[in-house]
Amino acid sequence: MSIPYKKSINKNNRFVNSEEFVWPTAGEYISSLWDWLFGKEERVPKNQLPQYEADIAKFVSGNSSCLKSIWLGHSSVLINIDGYIILTDPLLVRYATFLGPVKFNKQLPLPFENVSPIDAVIISHNHHDHLNAYTIKKIKEKVKRFCVPLGVGSDLIKWGITKEKISEFNWWDEIEINDQLTIAAAPAQHFSGRRANDRDKTLWASWVIKTSQHKIFFSGDSGYSSSFKDIGAKYGPFEVTFMECGAYDKRWHHIHMYPEETVQAHIDLHGKYLHPIHWGTFNLSLHSWYEPVERLLAEVRKHNTTAVIPRIGELINYYDDLPKDKWWRYLILPDEL
Repeated sequence: MSIPYKKSINKNNRFVNSEEFVWPTAGEYISSLWDWLFGKEERVPKNQLPQYEADIAKFVSGNSSCLKSIWLGHSSVLINIDGYIILTDPLLVRYATFLGPVKFNKQLPLPFENVSPIDAVIISHNHHDHLNAYTIKKIKEKVKRFCVPLGVGSDLIKWGITKEKISEFNWWDEIEINDQLTIAAAPAQHFSGRRANDRDKTLWASWVIKTSQHKIFFSGDSGYSSSFKDIGAKYGPFEVTFMECGAYDKRWHHIHMYPEETVQAHIDLHGKYLHPIHWGTFNLSLHSWYEPVERLLAEVRKHNTTAVIPRIGELINYYDDLPKDKWWRYLILPDEL
């Protein structure tokens, strides 16, 4: 008998998480603001992060069983899976609302003129650092399909994207493209909202992308929950898991994982290669910019799994040698580690 996987719940016109938790109190919000203003963590690198301009010619080349990716910063990943081109949470800008840049080079890792045709753009939720209006408007003519959680399509329509190009998903919904590529939405533990009055009126999700040759997972933003084991049981194992690793704090631990939990979620998913995302690029929390990846590596060693940590814009071919250089440490003074 198959497991009865539960879809999202909508109460009073608002979506809710599958596992209940307590939101921060007013006092905790005030304390976090105080820490934000006066904390002494190195939240922004002293120098520019090393960055490549994405080599699109090499990225799109290859046979029908290829698996490649290019991390574009934050949660934006360009993926070539068996020749299908997928882009997650595209954010090809130096700012996202109030979020300042973190020492990006003047040239973005993927200039808009270099964007190749995209089979599917996948959006995890509608926060401004994951659903960026400027980026969507700039690339929309090159995208065949937008895969979004329930309710998010309305913003895309406002930005000039036709309904025919938009697929909205509840958790556990699937679509097939050309009978070869399957895209499925899965649970995440987070929240949504772009404006003061639309909190949780659209859904948030993680995503499964699979072909007959490969399966990969994209977490979006999520706290740790039992859903990862459910996803692993239904769809695993995964060759690559692109996992949130950053912007955590004890006061909002329920919506952003600690790095140790990122590794545990990867294990729950039966993942092979763990590719951390959502770290280093934007100043979103109260830890140093490099802490997430250092904590993640320490946990990876405990569990004898493999992390893939490329530079921004670096092309990764999962059939070639994977990067092992701890490049971020060159930006840190020796006494800070």
